[in-house]
Amino acid sequence: MRRDMKNINLEKRVFEIMPAALVWTTIVLSLVLSFLSPLAVVYFIIVYDLYWLFRVAYYLPFVVISWYRYRRDIKIDWQTKAEAISGYDEIIHVVMLPTVKEDIMVIRDSLNSILSSSYPKDKILIVLGGEEKAKQEFLVKSEILKKEYADKFKGFIVTLHPMGLPGELPGKGSNMNWMGHRLLEYINQQNIDIDKVIVSAFDVDTIAHPQYLACIAYKYLTVEDPTRSSYQPVVLYNNNLWESPAAVRVAMFGTTFWLITELARPEGMMTFSSHSMSLRMLVDVDFWQKDMVSEDSRIFLQGLMHYHGDYRVTPIHLPVSMDTVMSGNYGKALIALYKQIRRWAYGVENFPFMAMAFRRDKQMPLGIKIKFLWKQMEGMYTWATVPLLVFLLGRLPFWFAPDAFRYYAVFQNTPFTLEWLMRFAMVGVFASAILSAVLLPARPKHINKFMSVVVLVLQWILLPVTFVLFGAVPAIDAQTRLMLGKYMGFNVSPKRGDSNDE
Repeated sequence: MRRDMKNINLEKRVFEIMPAALVWTTIVLSLVLSFLSPLAVVYFIIVYDLYWLFRVAYYLPFVVISWYRYRRDIKIDWQTKAEAISGYDEIIHVVMLPTVKEDIMVIRDSLNSILSSSYPKDKILIVLGGEEKAKQEFLVKSEILKKEYADKFKGFIVTLHPMGLPGELPGKGSNMNWMGHRLLEYINQQNIDIDKVIVSAFDVDTIAHPQYLACIAYKYLTVEDPTRSSYQPVVLYNNNLWESPAAVRVAMFGTTFWLITELARPEGMMTFSSHSMSLRMLVDVDFWQKDMVSEDSRIFLQGLMHYHGDYRVTPIHLPVSMDTVMSGNYGKALIALYKQIRRWAYGVENFPFMAMAFRRDKQMPLGIKIKFLWKQMEGMYTWATVPLLVFLLGRLPFWFAPDAFRYYAVFQNTPFTLEWLMRFAMVGVFASAILSAVLLPARPKHINKFMSVVVLVLQWILLPVTFVLFGAVPAIDAQTRLMLGKYMGFNVSPKRGDSNDE
């Protein structure tokens, strides 16, 4: 038994090292060979930039498809469509709101958005989950909220996640696990069929589209094997976008751009941020894992593993909106943004989890294993390397190459070639800028008109800096921590009204 455990730990460490090792090998070789063999680096950069150009060109049609579906679906009366489906009357929605220190107004806004939902409130259960480490503050807020909202929903469950439970990493995943088990107790007491319950795991600042719950119910009643699917909406960061620093806005728009492309090609997609799933799946996998950071994507993978690959994401082309990071001033907001992106990048912890589980699962089709492993590895690798290679490392051979190489035709022509490749690749940036403009919420009255120009146009000048400092660097940071065994904990992104910076 001890030897088996030692082998498992060794296998896990090997897979934890692989992503960062690949990234650091690329960076180090690009630096060293820029001096020793600049021609080789030039050829690599050309091939790499071509790959990136083809990747951008490949994604653009999916952006158009998702945008069309988004514009179509926000006009549909999903409530009427859902009511016409057999079984609608039996569907119960559960909205889970884990919280630790968020201001009461943030929780109120989220609850009010659910009250504004077209879905009948007597079929909606709220689960508000606090942490024992903020017990006194949470109990005061939860008591106020319960008095305000308990009689407006089918049920209003308040849970308090204890500190120091064995095998837990403090954070959202362990809190959600506790909330899930308390929810199941309530469901069993009420004799509700768990196959008729849809759970929406929301960040506490989530403002859902009024038709979101109705759309989920419709999809759940019409797709094949609805309990074998998660349901992923369009994630926007619009709640306080106008008040956010430019770098924060660009980073958040980039996240939305990525997710919209994923919704048009859901094969190999995993869930992100606020989304929905069946209670049946959650019970089958014993709810969220309690010892990891990336609970939003991991819960999908738990379903994928449990059902031996027979699990998927159903795209929902309706928006849920959340806060961008807020920390009171520009510098603190940028630090908070970096930590948030690093936490998202720590989703690389899913790679060893998948690799080890896939090796042992003889029932899962090989094609599914390859698809998910490749998408995970390729996504993490390009996240960490593209900004550096495109904007920085790719220029080193031309700065440091010996004079003997500078007369080569390839050295004289490559800068112009790369410049044109980058111009073509900038089509993706323009698409992201256009998309951000049409998804932007109405300008608040206290924001002057000049800010419209900044938000719509000038902020994109910061793209190269944002791409590196809030793209590659936190991704490398997260992967390196995993490689070195310096495992990350869960940091909470500051919201509106938060007094803390962490």
